[in-house]
Amino acid sequence: MPIESGSCAAARQAKQKRKSHSLSIRRTNSSEQERAGLQRDMLEGQDSKLPSSVRNTLLELFGQIEREFETLYIETLEVRREIETLNERLAAEGQTIDGAELSKGQLKTKASHSTSQLSQKLKTTYKASTSKIVSSFKTTTSRAICQLVKEYVGHRDGIWDVSVAKTQPVVLGTASADHTALLWSIETGKCLVKYVGHVGSVNSIKFHPTEQVALTASGDQTAHIWRYIVQLPTPQPTADCNQMSGEDEIEFSDKDEADGDGDGSSDCPTIRVPLTSLKSHQGVVIAADWLVGGKQAVTASWDRTANLYDVETSELVHSLTGHDQELTHCCTHPTQRLVVTSSRDTTFRLWDFRDPSIHSVNVFQGHTE
Repeated sequence: MPIESGSCAAARQAKQKRKSHSLSIRRTNSSEQERAGLQRDMLEGQDSKLPSSVRNTLLELFGQIEREFETLYIETLEVRREIETLNERLAAEGQTIDGAELSKGQLKTKASHSTSQLSQKLKTTYKASTSKIVSSFKTTTSRAICQLVKEYVGHRDGIWDVSVAKTQPVVLGTASADHTALLWSIETGKCLVKYVGHVGSVNSIKFHPTEQVALTASGDQTAHIWRYIVQLPTPQPTADCNQMSGEDEIEFSDKDEADGDGDGSSDCPTIRVPLTSLKSHQGVVIAADWLVGGKQAVTASWDRTANLYDVETSELVHSLTGHDQELTHCCTHPTQRLVVTSSRDTTFRLWDFRDPSIHSVNVFQGHTE
């Protein structure tokens, strides 16, 4: 009977060891998955004050975290197995090359060097595997100091857009879900003009590049162009309280209380009728903007189209189609006849109107949401 050499016997033992180790990993994973499923069933069966949707989301997130660490655990076992194999290989090489056992110090040095390399690999793998998990729990550590300069109070619902006029006098415009658009004095915070021509939420406001004209987009499926005339108030110097009489102090206090009871825009001049109403959309108009020169305007809608209008005639010049879902925004270039539209279909498009005879469009894809 042939006698098996020592090296072959060692290789066979190592192979059997790895096989039994691999089987133990599968058994461990199976039992862990069974325990995880049991815990999930127990959690789902418990009474909880959380809504079912929130509870299901939490269970799913923790399941993802558990799977990440399970993968990391398996990779750790693989790295340990590689370390053991490498140590065996180093020992075998030492015997073959030197013809005798290496000294413990030499073998320890080689094994330590190889182990350090694998340890670095393990650290890198750990960081890569847990980076997505850890990043979800990171908090901002910025110590930037901010100070409130001016507060503009007057709307009765959410504010969807803020814009600043490009011409004198420079005013601030806000578009709100309360069906109004307001113009403000930036310096004093006083409401200057209220526009109430829309019957739906005002989603966007943009100022004409050269005139005192505003463009607003609304949930009532229209965009309005309206003219305003404002005169900025002169900021009042701060009065010295020590020089005020008792009667003046009482009157001043009463006035403050009266202003506090109002909404801050009740005494604004009100505009009720637009110069022009742009009507062609079959859904909410979410945004609008002026093309360079201010003779044309573009609108973006939830009906999946963007429309280009002639401002003077209110006629539809082009209907920009191609997006597969609702549009979310539109924006124009300040000096070129270029329009960008974005959509819930994860794309944005660049529409080129610089050549009157050719209207090209480029589609940009890259986002997943």
